[in-house]
Amino acid sequence: MSASDAPSLSAINHIVVVMLENRSFDHMLGFLYSDAGNVSPAGQPFEGLTGKESNPGAGGTAAVTVFKIQPAAASTYFMPGADPGEGYTATNSQLFGSNTAPTPPVATNQGFISDFSYTLGWEAKENYSIFAGTVANDIMGMHTPETLPVLSALARGFAVCDHWYGSVPTETLPNRAFVHAGTSQGHMDDKTKTFTAPSIYTALTKQNVSWKVYGYTAEPLTRMTFTDLTNLADTYFGQFTDFQSDAANGSLPSYSFLEPSWGSKGNSQHPNYDVALGEQFLHDVYYALRNSPAWSQTLLIVTYDEHGGCYDHVAPPAGAVAPDASVGEYGFDFTRFGPRVPTVLISPLIPAGTVFRVAQGATPFDHTSILKTVEQRWNVPPLTKRDAAAPDVGAVLTLTTPRTDDPLAGVTVPVSSGTNPSANKPSHLQEVYAELVSRLPVPDAEQGTHRPAPRLETGYDYDRYINERVMAWKASRKSTGS
Repeated sequence: MSASDAPSLSAINHIVVVMLENRSFDHMLGFLYSDAGNVSPAGQPFEGLTGKESNPGAGGTAAVTVFKIQPAAASTYFMPGADPGEGYTATNSQLFGSNTAPTPPVATNQGFISDFSYTLGWEAKENYSIFAGTVANDIMGMHTPETLPVLSALARGFAVCDHWYGSVPTETLPNRAFVHAGTSQGHMDDKTKTFTAPSIYTALTKQNVSWKVYGYTAEPLTRMTFTDLTNLADTYFGQFTDFQSDAANGSLPSYSFLEPSWGSKGNSQHPNYDVALGEQFLHDVYYALRNSPAWSQTLLIVTYDEHGGCYDHVAPPAGAVAPDASVGEYGFDFTRFGPRVPTVLISPLIPAGTVFRVAQGATPFDHTSILKTVEQRWNVPPLTKRDAAAPDVGAVLTLTTPRTDDPLAGVTVPVSSGTNPSANKPSHLQEVYAELVSRLPVPDAEQGTHRPAPRLETGYDYDRYINERVMAWKASRKSTGS
């Protein structure tokens, strides 16, 4: 099914976005319709895996073919067993076999094993967490509907986008900046930073459109990374329990953005954390919305910020529109997309078995398609040239009468039987978050308003420090009436 302009978005009064972490399309959904020859029940072609895709082995050894991750193994929900390379140079290595992109940048996607081999080598030396027995060939392991029953049931039961790309071929924070602001302002790495570009939330406020950003069990990281959000009223932000309450009592805002929990014991699905916890998160989000009085007017978008170094067989296209005049790090010009990421569109106005993509040759979906959809629905001007050029997803809503069936009925949420190799080690985003909250203007008799983060060692240490610092900051804001 191809995207095109359609008035169907007018039936939607609530758009909800869940953005998870660092997984490629093939890794999570490549085998979604393999049992039917990669054709959906609606008769639509699906760009999935045939089982014959391969990569050269490390060091020039024999090619390794994609394989299905087996259910009920200790390693099932920790595959690929370590954190693959995900930055700009690692992504180039995976796509082109070189740390730098050739001219023209035509990807072959043949460097995933060699790059994972390199990454495993330095991670072992640096004492990174690696699941016991992990080898470079494990990057070719792919989940199936049997191992990911929740995500797969939602993808089959509503719409899957098989050509949705990361906005930039690099790691998390730049891609998340694109979903919030249509630009990363030239940034191409995950070093601690704040973004000064105006976000979609400021644009929605100007149009008197309600919105809210929800963390999981903490203040959302997004609030700390965008300068136009940090000092807004606390009512614009919440946690997952607030989202559940808002959904249940019919008070969801027009636009909601949900974050997972960022720690290694959390539900973000970042490699090599427990993917089953993310399945539970998606289950809980879906039922919070399905059981809400606004379900018939709701569109849920589930996506992932970037591929995270996980294998995908489709070459990311060029032809991306540079968002602005920002000079890109590494000399990147923002005219090509990142690898495919899993994206599922969920609404009772979407027919089951839909495979949704743009027409051949058109600008493909990327994270700024979320911005474009919000802008189209509520008459919000584009933020940058990138979201101005992006397609929206309104045409997926082809039903006039909301469905009443439940694609998740009878689906059991999986539970991992393995031991998390990263358990209670701080995640990189926890480290970023701690650095950001250390800069908050909390009055301190000894060190003024800014206090460098203390020595933090475990994930619990980081969570505690972040929470205490944020609570102190909020208290100081209330005391001064800000």
